[in-house]
Amino acid sequence: MVLGAVCYGTCASAQVKPPRPLTVYFDPGQGMRFGAFFQSISGGTVSISPGGVRTFTGTVVGADLGVAYGAADFEINAEPGTHIGILNGPDVSLYGSNGGTMTLHLGTSFPSSPFISTAMPPSHTSVKIGGTLTVSSPVANPSGSYTGSFMVTFIQE
Repeated sequence: MVLGAVCYGTCASAQVKPPRPLTVYFDPGQGMRFGAFFQSISGGTVSISPGGVRTFTGTVVGADLGVAYGAADFEINAEPGTHIGILNGPDVSLYGSNGGTMTLHLGTSFPSSPFISTAMPPSHTSVKIGGTLTVSSPVANPSGSYTGSFMVTFIQE
């Protein structure tokens, strides 16, 4: 049985910090926002990149009406060096204030998954997730505010 160690010269020892569960912070005001846009008879898509760049396909056109747009922003608190994976939930329906539904597909993230946490607590690692909104005709998707919830899982690897 060894109860201690004897060192001659230089001694060193180290122990890795025990893993601590990561903590995810989300401010609903930092949710995914697609801003204002108009669509014609055939519709199309509105996409937001993790960097907040908005693009359009089909007959959807962006409108500069002062309505904010941007990627969803999560703050992750984890020990530096923690490997974190992101699992996006399924496509979800967003419901309009004047009727209609649109489909939201979650996109890529920045940093891309998986990533390594580098921020020293209490600082946070910011993770931004983009998405694509499928827009139909004005009859199927009348003007108004569309809301819904989506699920993202952060996996400490």
